[in-house]
Amino acid sequence: MEAFKSFEHLLQTVNENSFERIALEIFKFQAKHNPLYKEYLSHLHVNAHEVSTISEIPFVPIQFFKSHQVKTGTFIPHKVYRSSGTTHHTESKHWIWSEGFYHQHALSLFQDEFGEIGQFVILALLPSYLEKGDSSLVSMVRYFIDKTNHPKSGFYLHNYEQLVKDAEELKKGKNKIIVWGVTYALLEIAEQFSPNWSGCFVFETGGMKGRRKEMIREELHAILKEKLNVQSIYSEYGMTELLSQAYCKDGVWFRPSATLKVVIREIGDPRKVGLINQNGGINVIDLANFATLSFIETEDIGKCDELGHFQVLGRMDNSDVRGCNLLVQ
Repeated sequence: MEAFKSFEHLLQTVNENSFERIALEIFKFQAKHNPLYKEYLSHLHVNAHEVSTISEIPFVPIQFFKSHQVKTGTFIPHKVYRSSGTTHHTESKHWIWSEGFYHQHALSLFQDEFGEIGQFVILALLPSYLEKGDSSLVSMVRYFIDKTNHPKSGFYLHNYEQLVKDAEELKKGKNKIIVWGVTYALLEIAEQFSPNWSGCFVFETGGMKGRRKEMIREELHAILKEKLNVQSIYSEYGMTELLSQAYCKDGVWFRPSATLKVVIREIGDPRKVGLINQNGGINVIDLANFATLSFIETEDIGKCDELGHFQVLGRMDNSDVRGCNLLVQ
């Protein structure tokens, strides 16, 4: 736990110049103290002591969060977050050493992008996450709601009509309004009510959850902007297996947060990473995952530009069986 506290303080100093140094420090710590990662590196014949740059760090397929207990060192989890995937898929589990750290870290990243949380009122529409339970997204948004200290901030399970009514009333006040919703639910509100949410911040996240056909982000945002009468749709990129988030303000490119970096791998050769302006698999370095695993090969397809901004273009086909399966028996 002392090591975790040390990394927690170290993350407060992270910037563009120190990111690689801190990432390498976490890599060597996890290579030694994470049994799964240690075995994985052994299978790949990687000597952690010989790794000197980020580009040499191996990424672990995200599916191991479904099949293994991914922990670095020994700790009793304060919380276990579970994925909100469809019922015919095995859940991912993320063992959280400190929910307080996660909440404060997520809030810091949000405020870096949008300013003090106290200026907002948050209307959250996350039905599939609330129904599933143990969601990292619900935990984060609930904490944000509490920090707004506004009596109207809260969750709306399936009560679309009340949300639309409350948003319209709140527009008369001084607080900025965030409607934070899972994608399919926002589309349903847009189609059923076509509310005038001009001046509101609309955050979409989570996709269709099997409720509707997936759409490319540009098409989705065009529909939402027209039907909700807003100039922009914001997106949040996060997942059960990560403790850091990234936000998209222009509908296309996500800006990496201080503790999160995306690199693109070649789909046919997962060890080839660092593609620029080319489509490929998304790999994530999340420094906040120091208690679990910071170097993750996701099942998303995307691309990066020269500045590290990234797009999410969709999901891989047959993602449950792709990638390196050396430890899956």
